[in-house]
Amino acid sequence: MLQSTALSVLKTGVNVFLTGSAGAGKTYVLNQYIEYLKANGVPLAITASTGIAATHINGQTIHSWSGLGIKDELTDKDLDKIAKRKVVRERLEKVEVLIIDEVSMLSLQNLECINQILQFFKINRKPFGGIQVILCGDFFQLPPVTRERIPNWQKFAFMAPVWVEAEMKVCYLTEQYRQDDFGLLTLLNEIRSGEVSDSSQDLLMEKLEDSQHRQDEQSIKLFTHNADVEAVNLEMLANLEGKTEHYYAYLDGDDSLVESLRKSVLAPEHLKLKEGAQVIFVKNNFELGYLNGTLGTIIGFNTDGWPVVEDLDGHEILAKPEDWSIVNEYHQPVATYSQVPLRLAWAITVHKSQGMTLDAAVIDLSKTFEPGQGYVALSRVKTWGGLTLKGCNDRALQMDPLVRKADERFQELSTDNERGYLALDAKVLEELQTTFITRVGGQTL
Repeated sequence: MLQSTALSVLKTGVNVFLTGSAGAGKTYVLNQYIEYLKANGVPLAITASTGIAATHINGQTIHSWSGLGIKDELTDKDLDKIAKRKVVRERLEKVEVLIIDEVSMLSLQNLECINQILQFFKINRKPFGGIQVILCGDFFQLPPVTRERIPNWQKFAFMAPVWVEAEMKVCYLTEQYRQDDFGLLTLLNEIRSGEVSDSSQDLLMEKLEDSQHRQDEQSIKLFTHNADVEAVNLEMLANLEGKTEHYYAYLDGDDSLVESLRKSVLAPEHLKLKEGAQVIFVKNNFELGYLNGTLGTIIGFNTDGWPVVEDLDGHEILAKPEDWSIVNEYHQPVATYSQVPLRLAWAITVHKSQGMTLDAAVIDLSKTFEPGQGYVALSRVKTWGGLTLKGCNDRALQMDPLVRKADERFQELSTDNERGYLALDAKVLEELQTTFITRVGGQTL
């Protein structure tokens, strides 16, 4: 499905599962719809399954927004407790559109709880209390983290009863905007299909053999475990000569929400930098010329002490503090985390790389322990030439069979959905979109 068609479907007010492979433009479509809803005065909530994902879309975690917290099930007493929290109660009563990004990491139990909460506060037994819900993500990405080992059919959000009850319309984006390398794109598609060809496996072996003779000091390193990342970054920083500059985050707002930001923002609360340090930008700022994932090197500090970064294209960027905020239903910040949008980037975890686009990376998948980790890591880089592979175990190319089967069905449903919407008369489609905006209290422009 084209991005324009998906956006048109969203505007009709139906519940939507927006999906597609890495680089298909899911976040772009979400942002287009968010701007449309804001322009029409529709009360919406922008959330994600994890704190890291929430910072990418300037939202908050669905657990925090809904009042669910860390629970996996809710009693009437729990709902009454949530109702006593005025801020939470008011936003739940007012919301008309709920967006949940990175739904692959949201468990079945959590999605059922969110349905329960919305039905309670909207006093409406329809799925999700009758509001529009947009679930966005790719189930080939990292799966939900559960406290106990449970069967897959009890884990993934698409297996939740409310997923069927809500009649989620699937919009499977098929255009590719990230990888411009046919070899890499072929490998990623083969991993998704579960049939990695002999030629692709041979290419991976060549990458492994080539890495033994290649010293790639400039490219960021991706590991599956935090300990490996910290060891590399601390060692590399210590090896640099010169004075260490210290930058401390400024935090303000509601204590619990500030704590959520502290745990999720990728810019560290205490950032240590030296000239020559390899860094990565962890926020988008198109005007200043950097994206979440832009790599560079500290080449100095200006007269005010702010770091100057030279990116891989030779452009110099002055890195000043940026704000990460959690906003209320009026789009006013209720918690803010302000820090220079950098972190040391000789190495990061695969988990933290989700959502990034990298020009080049050294990837070690020798300790892969979760289906999808290899796919997430490999799909971060733009081209095959930008990939250096230091290790790869049997799990690195594995995908969950249930996810693969579900994905095939999602593609079929999206095709059917697309045919239906494209067959609609333009005037009828416009009427559907106008009716939705009016129904949720917005004003058509």
